[in-house]
Amino acid sequence: MNKIILNNPIVDYLIVTGILMLIFLFKKRASKNITRLVFFIFRKLGRNINEKEFFDLVLAPLENFIVFLTIELAFSSLTFPNVFKFTVLKISSAQIVEGIATGMVIFSFFHTILRVIDYMAIVMEKKANQAQDFSDNQLVIFFREFLKVLVIIICILVIIRYVFHQDITKLLAGLSLAGAAIALAAKESLENLIASFIIFFDKPFGVGDILRVNQVVGTVEKIGLRSTRIRTIEKTYVTIPNKQMVDSIVDNISEGTKRRHEIQLQIELKVKSTELKSLIEELQLKIAQFKIESVSVFMADIRPDAYVVTIEYFSEMLVIAEFNALKQQINLMILQSMENRGIGMAGKDKIIAGKLYP
Repeated sequence: MNKIILNNPIVDYLIVTGILMLIFLFKKRASKNITRLVFFIFRKLGRNINEKEFFDLVLAPLENFIVFLTIELAFSSLTFPNVFKFTVLKISSAQIVEGIATGMVIFSFFHTILRVIDYMAIVMEKKANQAQDFSDNQLVIFFREFLKVLVIIICILVIIRYVFHQDITKLLAGLSLAGAAIALAAKESLENLIASFIIFFDKPFGVGDILRVNQVVGTVEKIGLRSTRIRTIEKTYVTIPNKQMVDSIVDNISEGTKRRHEIQLQIELKVKSTELKSLIEELQLKIAQFKIESVSVFMADIRPDAYVVTIEYFSEMLVIAEFNALKQQINLMILQSMENRGIGMAGKDKIIAGKLYP
């Protein structure tokens, strides 16, 4: 058992072989137990997660990590055989094998973390889908990709440090300088990105809301990381940078509790005060019979050319098509009431028998 073969006693080969056999026999059970432990921690944190989906994503990369880690630990106890020693570009074969083994362990570990991030994104996306506002879905996608990029960068730095044995402090300093230069060059883009975070977390509006901002009125169709897209009432597609959406005064029409409309009737001066008072009372009663929450009809002004009667009413938050239909019904009713009473609108010119008279 103590006979030396390839610079190692036979007993060491047997121990390594036994360890490898054990890990291949029990890797499934070990990885399942570890995965179940992680799942239990997620459940304790209050995450509403599905066990099968979690195992499908995390179990396979975790198995690979356990296998690679065990293989590296087992073979690290053996002496590298002299017969396999050679040098390539001043790098020994032992260093090459050690670097490959360490790289596989590091890669499998970070691969497992990436799968956990994917599953966290799935859970958050399911929760976001339960809400009517779909802006959270875009935030989940952004954070998923951001975290994955961050993990990949850390993985690359760890590989450079422990596989290639390079000092990464200078590299980190260079990255910080490059990051500062990029931040200065992309100042406006970063401002829009920060503004998008404010929109996502503060939620002054969401997808589907009707907004009035910077003289633009329309429905929000998409909230991106740089800009917000609005479909206007003219059916055009307007893109507004998120920084402007945060800095400007945004009127969220969809969050209103009522819809308001105002009509100004300019009545001709020949109408008597009693007729005008009767018309005001009639309009007050008739408009109140529609889907109106409150209505006010009053004589607002006396001008040299007309009597001004103001009609102001509020309805519930109807969709725009229903509100327009309501306005049409009320307008036609007003015209009919004036026609029945022989009351006309004031104007500088009148048309009589097809001819224009001053």
